[in-house]
Amino acid sequence: MTTEFVHTTVLLDEAVAGLNIQPDGIYVDCTFGRGGHSRHILSQLGANGRLIAIDRDPQAIAVGRALAQQDPRFQIVHGPFSGLAQYIEELGLTGKVDGVLMDLGVSSPQLDDAERGFSFLRDGPLDMRMDPTSGISAADWLAKADVDDIAWVLKTFGEERHARKIARAIVMDRVEREPYTRTKPLAEMIARVNPSKEKNKHPATRTFQAIRIYINSELEEIDKALMGSLDVLKPEGQLSVISFHSLEDRMVKRFIRNQEKGPEVPAGLPLTEEQLNQGRTLKSVGKAMKPSKEEIEQNPRARSSVLRVAKRLA
Repeated sequence: MTTEFVHTTVLLDEAVAGLNIQPDGIYVDCTFGRGGHSRHILSQLGANGRLIAIDRDPQAIAVGRALAQQDPRFQIVHGPFSGLAQYIEELGLTGKVDGVLMDLGVSSPQLDDAERGFSFLRDGPLDMRMDPTSGISAADWLAKADVDDIAWVLKTFGEERHARKIARAIVMDRVEREPYTRTKPLAEMIARVNPSKEKNKHPATRTFQAIRIYINSELEEIDKALMGSLDVLKPEGQLSVISFHSLEDRMVKRFIRNQEKGPEVPAGLPLTEEQLNQGRTLKSVGKAMKPSKEEIEQNPRARSSVLRVAKRLA
């Protein structure tokens, strides 16, 4: 008997509106999850519209394949979304996509399933891989990494002020007792040694976030996917991205800003406006959006989300 985990899609209407759906258009949902955004996109497509989804989580792929059997306009690709440009090239659709959606971070089913090891609130194997069939688990990494490496990950990807103290405790415990292999003992240890008391935030939040980002190479994935969107989008096509923490949002904001600004040119060069615009590939659409108070009340996990939208220039 399998357990069904409920997923509430964050910024559903706003993110899909950011794609400026055309009934006969071609769209990509880079992070299918449980299909909340995909189903909303499909509801706005006509008979000739097309939606390609991507996910590296086998459980998400199973849901996606069931949807593909029901709807011929939809197909799903199993793999990391960093491969966006490659997947679309293989389908012969490079430069023909009307919109790309990215919902970054971890889905609720992944967090709520203790066996996945993402949550510090539930005891389970310390895994944290988006795709459990590949890569190294969090437990295996923590069993081998030294204090410097662990501290660097916690500080860089979790912005954890007490990274070295936590790292030392992890290494000391594995030497004096045994390596951490489950989420609850690790979270309890962090709560003991971490002196920070952030309002509405568990002391292990930043550490678990950092390890998860590192294990899944999440920031590298985002960087490659964002660059890939430039290849796949057609002129006037739109990019809609939801991020869930400051590291992600800074990456998205910086990417859009740099593409909007174009390459640096020496000051004083006599260039025409057309020449100045040649290197610009994106233009921001509206301001960054955050969820309403009502959405946060219904889904507290939405509170840190930010939506940014940009349009592909010619």
